[in-house]
Amino acid sequence: MNSIKTHDGTTLFYKDWGTGQPVVFHHGWPLTSDDWDAQMLFFLSHGYRVIAHDRRGHGRSTQTWTGNDMDTYAADVDELVTALNLRDAIHIGHSTGGGEVTRYVARHSKGRVAKAVLLGAVPPIMVKSEVNPGGLPIEVFDSFRKAFLDDRAQFFLDVPSGPFYGFNRTGARVSKGVIENWWRQGMMGGAKALYDCIKAFSETDFTEDLKRIEVPTLVLHGDDYQIVPLADSAPLSAKLLKRATLRIYPGFPHGMATTHPEQINADLLEFVRAA
Repeated sequence: MNSIKTHDGTTLFYKDWGTGQPVVFHHGWPLTSDDWDAQMLFFLSHGYRVIAHDRRGHGRSTQTWTGNDMDTYAADVDELVTALNLRDAIHIGHSTGGGEVTRYVARHSKGRVAKAVLLGAVPPIMVKSEVNPGGLPIEVFDSFRKAFLDDRAQFFLDVPSGPFYGFNRTGARVSKGVIENWWRQGMMGGAKALYDCIKAFSETDFTEDLKRIEVPTLVLHGDDYQIVPLADSAPLSAKLLKRATLRIYPGFPHGMATTHPEQINADLLEFVRAA
């Protein structure tokens, strides 16, 4: 397996296929780099070098009990990018991965990044507070933690069976394979790391990071998001970014890169190729 070891001894698994301009994919919680298979194969077929890693504590990387926070996730990306000597890269992040991209590009990229994409991403901040009155109440994330502790295996069937892919909507074409693949990826991760990551994706404030990003950034979101509500995420991020393009998809769910890959892949490619 391809892997690097970070400064604190954490092993990060990664995939690195092809040649050409690098496109780096950052997965959501509690998934792995496997969640990007459709996009990696697509960009590989169009002549790009594609890279994706399993975040610490997730998938085939070390099941860490410390460092499960956005600062460390971004620092890990910086170590991976440096080890692979990636330049002129496009970084694409989904959900929690969008937060990881935001913090990495804002604080670590040092001229290595050409463009960024936030797809169904958690920034600016998910949890409700006095400064973010439109966010989700902390009780929502407490319920995630309780369900995780009570029965992680069942929780990791319930999420993809319902809100993640919109399979709970009338007329949805439910894929048992997609549900079981989500479960497979989630159950590969370390319990402590995945539990801690709930706080990381819900309570991290990316407002200042978004303001610091200079590169062109594509912000994609569906308007049927049951995981990261639209009103408190993509439009707000786009306003904070200096060079944002915002695109909203009617009826698309949180896992839209899986449920609608033809549309998402085409739009990603158009953005990547644009001057």
